[in-house]
Amino acid sequence: MNRNKHIWEGWTVGDFIDHLEMAYKYHGKVGQLEIPFKSKDEIKKWCKSEQPYYKKHIPEVYEYFLKKSRL
Repeated sequence: MNRNKHIWEGWTVGDFIDHLEMAYKYHGKVGQLEIPFKSKDEIKKWCKSEQPYYKKHIPEVYEYFLKKSRL
């Protein structure tokens, strides 16, 4: 994956991934209980909704979090 690929107004794939890392870490947590993503589509929608400024699907960002989720 090319983390340096430019996506939008100076933002790269890596910038979007780095920005979403904290939100991913806490996604679905209720107290000490962790509720993981239930589907690939849920991850795709989550990525788009949590990205700052750019609300379109970025395949590299989606693939990164899909792998991380182990779905």
